[in-house]
Amino acid sequence: MPTAAAGIYRATVPGRVNLIGEWIDFNGGLVLPMPLPVAIDLQRQANNLGQDRIISEQFEEVGDFGLEDPAAGHWSDYVRGALQYARAKGWISGGQTVSIASSIPVGAGLSSSAATIVATLKTAASDMKHVAPLTIALAAQAIENDYIGVPCGILDQVAVAAGEPGAALALDTRTRQYQSHNIPDDWRFLVLHSGVSRALSDGRYKTRREECMAAADNLGVDYLCDARLDDISGLDASLARRARHVITEADRSRQAVDALIASDFALFGQLMTDSHLSLQADMQVSVPRIDEIVRVALALGAAGARITGAGFGGCFVALVESKQAAQWADAMVRRHPDVKLIA
Repeated sequence: MPTAAAGIYRATVPGRVNLIGEWIDFNGGLVLPMPLPVAIDLQRQANNLGQDRIISEQFEEVGDFGLEDPAAGHWSDYVRGALQYARAKGWISGGQTVSIASSIPVGAGLSSSAATIVATLKTAASDMKHVAPLTIALAAQAIENDYIGVPCGILDQVAVAAGEPGAALALDTRTRQYQSHNIPDDWRFLVLHSGVSRALSDGRYKTRREECMAAADNLGVDYLCDARLDDISGLDASLARRARHVITEADRSRQAVDALIASDFALFGQLMTDSHLSLQADMQVSVPRIDEIVRVALALGAAGARITGAGFGGCFVALVESKQAAQWADAMVRRHPDVKLIA
């Protein structure tokens, strides 16, 4: 919850890892994100400057921007888009000074951008009557779509706005209903950065999304998750690969929720690994370095491992037994010194 003192409004919003259900949040699928201990800590207060001043500890930078300035491909865009949205809604008025401290690595696939937007919106809505997490999440999605220019789904925004520590959030992206499921005590999901950074604004995310939309249109379905594998043979080869991933990933996500509820460690791990192989071969969003790291992760005893987030670099997540987590992580970093344990 945001807090306020002497006109300074503060919010802490976590990053997230998606355990399974990749590239299906805009295709009508079920996704399973989990909040992380890394977070955005943000504070906001009104100023008399007639402009927004944004301060980042992570980038060691201070920027001054006009109240209606467009996005500029700058780290501050996520804050400025949220402030402009909040002013348009009447939540705040005039220039604002925003200070950000973050322990979420940039370009890691852990939703630093969504967390920044959600944190800004939470501080901006502090003086309003209760604003539901879903309302904040939908606003954050609109900002990414319309201001930043990334046509993302709703996964990241709901995960960071509504997620609970120690639980995975089963989110039906079609109905936007969600339910938390506790992670078994003897399970540990470890998130590690591969050493390969990526940005979604470089066009590759947009291209993959457009291919999914084209596949759904060609198959005559509103959501690609509703298509059947038997129907994709007539598609262009590239569209068929995207459709195959989406259809099979939707099934894996449903199975994963059941496995989590049943505490079926082995099945959940296998589903994660199958998801990675599909992201590698059909969605084509993995990279050779992460493919190798996933192979090593499994060889060291992980029940499952996969690239997480939209791909093209960033983080991977592995499922290990809690009692083996520290030993496994040490062995992983010894094999790949550039890999960094995040959570």
